[in-house]
Amino acid sequence: MAAPLAYALIATDLDGTLLRGDDTLSDRSKAALARAVAAGAQHLVVTGRPAPRVRPLLDDLGSRGLAVCGQGAQVYDAGADRLLFSVTLDRELAETALGKVEAEVGQVYAAVDQDGVHGLTLVEPGYRMPHPTLPAVRVERRDDLWCEPISKVLLRHPTLSDDELAMAARGAIGSLATVTMSGPGTVELQPCGITKATGLALAAEHLGLSPSRTIAFGDMPNDIPMFDWAAHGVAMANAHPELKAVADEITLSNEDDGIAVVLERLFGVSTRC
Repeated sequence: MAAPLAYALIATDLDGTLLRGDDTLSDRSKAALARAVAAGAQHLVVTGRPAPRVRPLLDDLGSRGLAVCGQGAQVYDAGADRLLFSVTLDRELAETALGKVEAEVGQVYAAVDQDGVHGLTLVEPGYRMPHPTLPAVRVERRDDLWCEPISKVLLRHPTLSDDELAMAARGAIGSLATVTMSGPGTVELQPCGITKATGLALAAEHLGLSPSRTIAFGDMPNDIPMFDWAAHGVAMANAHPELKAVADEITLSNEDDGIAVVLERLFGVSTRC
């Protein structure tokens, strides 16, 4: 009888975690994930990126299963190219929350991710995309951001750090929305109560898997709820101090194949040349 898997579900963030700084996936990480899946584990991408920005990466991984997108607001079925679950952020509420943030810290620059498998990322004048490789459509004025249903708002401030902006936003908007910090230059407003953990829990239930059989990898404070939900949380060496403080383990950086290092240990075979 084969030994039981250490973990049946592998949940990985993308940016700063599974992906390298140039938005590519290393051969070593890809091979380690493929070996884990061949052994019977399931790999689930859990990311702040919306479903349309995740599809090409899933294709590269050869994944036709589920992915948790939009900070947990979307559960995407890659095989069927449809959303199994989707929560939108009320646009009037989003505009009100944005006004409250600006009343606290002065002008911010905003972008939105539209809902749906073909939703666009819209950016207002002055907003700079933190990932230049991700496609975005520039609009002429802020009102144009609210033309279609959205899953979240992305914020940038000309002088405040991400930590400072996130803290000020939480204080300004209270329970109107959930504030997350998911990467350099990426502070976001999403539907209240929605986190990576809520989306991961829905996807895991759909797969018939439990927190006790899940290992999660991440690098930013938005991964904290996912670590709280999973049995084992692994922070990258490049992770934010807040995530490292709650991690069960710290691995090498995303540039040094930190996920592969852990998976090779757990599944018993090194994929390193």
